[in-house]
Amino acid sequence: MSKQIGYAVERQARTYLTDQGLRWITSNYTCRWGEIDLIMRDKEYWVFVEVRARVSDEYGGALGSITREKQRKILKTATHYLTINKLYDKCPVRIDVIAVQGSESKIEWIKDAFQA
Repeated sequence: MSKQIGYAVERQARTYLTDQGLRWITSNYTCRWGEIDLIMRDKEYWVFVEVRARVSDEYGGALGSITREKQRKILKTATHYLTINKLYDKCPVRIDVIAVQGSESKIEWIKDAFQA
């Protein structure tokens, strides 16, 4: 999938989440351990969102593409963000996944998809 398509899907996910009441903080936060697609606020929660898109469900589809290694990188990157912004241990945190599957771009939102 091209970066251009990836960014379009991330914008779609951001719009979907803001329509659900979340507040957007930043996109594509990067550090040496990885990247977080979207960082949002949901009331008191800091929400780190991984956005995955696949045209077909072959090889596990969008959700199946989030390996344990990818989860580890997301957790390390989220910890880095919380630490440098002095938010660590000051607020509840959630890791969500937005999966966009199929040619009709159906969105599936999995709250609290995985934890440390």
